[in-house]
Amino acid sequence: MSWLTEYVRPKIRTLLGRKEAPDNLWHQCPSCQQMIFHTELAAAKKVCPHCGHHMRATAQDRLAWTFDDGSFTKIELPKAVPDPLKFRDQKRYADRLKDARDRTKQDDAILVAHGTVGGANTVVAAMSFEFMGGSMGSAVGEGLVAAARLAVLQNAPLIVYTASGGARMQEGAISLMQMPRSIIASQMVKEAGLPYIVVLTDPTTGGVTASFAMLGDIQIAEPGTLIGFAGARVIEQTVREKLPEGFQRAEYLHQHGIIDMVVKRGELTETLARLISLATANKKAA
Repeated sequence: MSWLTEYVRPKIRTLLGRKEAPDNLWHQCPSCQQMIFHTELAAAKKVCPHCGHHMRATAQDRLAWTFDDGSFTKIELPKAVPDPLKFRDQKRYADRLKDARDRTKQDDAILVAHGTVGGANTVVAAMSFEFMGGSMGSAVGEGLVAAARLAVLQNAPLIVYTASGGARMQEGAISLMQMPRSIIASQMVKEAGLPYIVVLTDPTTGGVTASFAMLGDIQIAEPGTLIGFAGARVIEQTVREKLPEGFQRAEYLHQHGIIDMVVKRGELTETLARLISLATANKKAA
């Protein structure tokens, strides 16, 4: 068997000129379990064509989908202290950061870029759930402040895509301090008379929900997005009541006035462009 596997099969492949097929040609929808060809999924912006389930997307995807023609310029964000508490649990925090950076090719859980949306200069900050669950540490705080400053400098709206499990426990109180810092960042944009738009994506929880994620002039969410502070089980144990069906999902929050609209991903870019145009109409006229 070893001789057939290691010698004969490679020889046959060489003669026929066949190549190994990539392993990621097909993706299974986590909702309906249907298999989707990778090009079809990419064309649908990672939305299942069978059931409409919105799969999680990367920060890089968000930037490419939002800006006109997918063209944008990323900015280099200020460097945060990598391991301020020298934290270690089952693994050193420094090692976790290195692993996440190697896997995602990002410095931390946020990307900031500028370009045009519907022809209007816009700054976009996108959080990366794939980077340590999108947890908010000092680097994310620095990124949000940098995004706000850039928006004010360019006299441009700020769009923030949230995707996070909350504060980064490995940074302790330093992580919690990013909540007021992120609020100050959002306030900088508002005081300059510029639109601050938040797009809540799955999931948005914890300290991110308790700070800048819920302070947008306009609050948008993708269908089915989980939005909340504490987990549903914790809330049920605290209030000792059964929670309503769909509690903490985008549609439930929209029905109860917590967010302004639920927008499908395929319509999101057009919606953002329209909102920016409406929000800046008076400024253009002046």
